[in-house]
Amino acid sequence: MNKTLLVTALLATFSAALHTFVGTVEVESPLLTAGLKPEISLLLLVCWHLVTATLILSSVAYFFAAKNINSIHYRLMVQFISILWISFGLVFIVIDLVYAGPKMLMILPQWILLIPIGLLGLWGAQKNV
Repeated sequence: MNKTLLVTALLATFSAALHTFVGTVEVESPLLTAGLKPEISLLLLVCWHLVTATLILSSVAYFFAAKNINSIHYRLMVQFISILWISFGLVFIVIDLVYAGPKMLMILPQWILLIPIGLLGLWGAQKNV
């Protein structure tokens, strides 16, 4: 068992749970009552849940990889997923800075979890059991 990837999986699961159970409540109702055209609000809601599915499935993949990291296929999968998590975090940083400035980095702090989980996954992918 790769302990680094096990910790990565646990942190990813925590993040996915936060997104699913806390974030959805904060986003869904305001989004659906914002007065946008239904096709726009539903499209944004679909995008929200696409992220939900990505976070949950990548958490599961991290758990499987923690047991099987000596397989090149799992190692490559972990590297790919980890780059996704880092990319997601960087998107938050860029959007925050471009559209609202540095103060937004602490108002939308999702990058604080996304980037370290991705980096931890990359580190775990380099370690043998």
